[in-house]
Amino acid sequence: MDKQHLDSNVPGNPAYHFRTVPPGTAPAAGWAQRSKLVGQPDFATRCIHAGALPDSAYGAVAPPIYQTSTLAFSGIRTNGGFDYTRSGNPTRERLEQALTLLEGGSGATCTSSGMSAVLVALSLLEHGSHVLCTVDCYGGTFRTLEHARKVNGLQVTYLDLADLDAVRAALRPETRMIWVETPSNPLLRLSDLAALAGIARRADALLVVDNTFLSPALQRPFEFGADLAVHSTTKYLNGHSDVVGGAVVAGPGREDLAQRIAALNNLLGTSQSPHDCFLVLRGLKTLQLRMRAHEANALAVAQALAEHPAVAVVNYPGLPTHPQHGLTRRQQKGFGGMVSFELKDADLEAVDRLLLALRWFTLGESLGGVESLVCHPATMTHASMTPEARSLAGIGDGLIRLSVGIEDLGELVEDLSQALEAAVGSGHRPCTADGEPRPQVLKALVDPYVGGLP
Repeated sequence: MDKQHLDSNVPGNPAYHFRTVPPGTAPAAGWAQRSKLVGQPDFATRCIHAGALPDSAYGAVAPPIYQTSTLAFSGIRTNGGFDYTRSGNPTRERLEQALTLLEGGSGATCTSSGMSAVLVALSLLEHGSHVLCTVDCYGGTFRTLEHARKVNGLQVTYLDLADLDAVRAALRPETRMIWVETPSNPLLRLSDLAALAGIARRADALLVVDNTFLSPALQRPFEFGADLAVHSTTKYLNGHSDVVGGAVVAGPGREDLAQRIAALNNLLGTSQSPHDCFLVLRGLKTLQLRMRAHEANALAVAQALAEHPAVAVVNYPGLPTHPQHGLTRRQQKGFGGMVSFELKDADLEAVDRLLLALRWFTLGESLGGVESLVCHPATMTHASMTPEARSLAGIGDGLIRLSVGIEDLGELVEDLSQALEAAVGSGHRPCTADGEPRPQVLKALVDPYVGGLP
């Protein structure tokens, strides 16, 4: 073949103008030093580069998806560190390394769903153990705890973990775990993590924090003494409503726990698929940017709802009227994107009218995606709780939960305004005649408190 027709830009071509080296050759470029630096820089840089060092084989900048069940042995009892994807996979390992770094832990295991992460954490407990749990916990967590109580002999006490005297009084000799949602789902109540860590330590119990609502961008439980952090990675960590997953992260210096949760994940067969791990890794890259946008919109929405005469209560830790606003500022690095509220003197039919009237808030059970969602906890996310349990938790039929997305703020506020009018017939609209939010609402978008978000 005439050499002038050889394309020097095509790999494998004899005229290829770059020098090639065998896969796995140690790189000379500066990015090879990044692994030594990735734990040190700003949080935004960690989000982008944690678990994302260019591939050692061919230099792929995006993590490769090792979509395989089986990995070959190179010799007798010799392999490259992986043998079967249920037990371990290179793509999953990257996500586990990233979550460990972002949470500041000692190790992580990634699961097939948020509920399987809950199952892995609870499987640390022996038969007859006692658990203290947030009273208004996620309905799926309640369902799992009740199943374990009936089938596996687990003892469970649900209570307001903000009441430290009640927590101390509820301890038993067999108490082995305090399960905390802070903020809680769906009432956004807070618990003092440092105080609970001290109580758990003295009781020889594990402090487990479900950090799904805030992610490590806005709260880092290990800084307050938690032993484990649990996530539904489906939510903010992924952020795009296109994957289901979970994770359990062990605290710093708890390599023993890191090994145990990894072993349990393998034993239970609940490990996450390589492709789903890749999607969560992709989502992590924009975590800080998304959380800033979620928070700015949520604060403005909460302020607008608080001004509306048809709204009785707004639950949002970013409002100065929230009873634990001071704790929020001390414990969190921001307020988050979740808001819940109750209609004033409204029946279930009025709630239904509001839910059906919303146009930009999609009626759905999940949260944490870039799009706004609305749900009715009593009949959706917390329907598995008994009426008595919902009553004890304070989850009434008039409660509505919002996962505030990152759409245009004016459109979200106007959507809520028209839906409230449809629900209760109020003429109050927190917008000007041309549909633009009032100045104080716009100010909340431009100048929100972000608590020193890194």
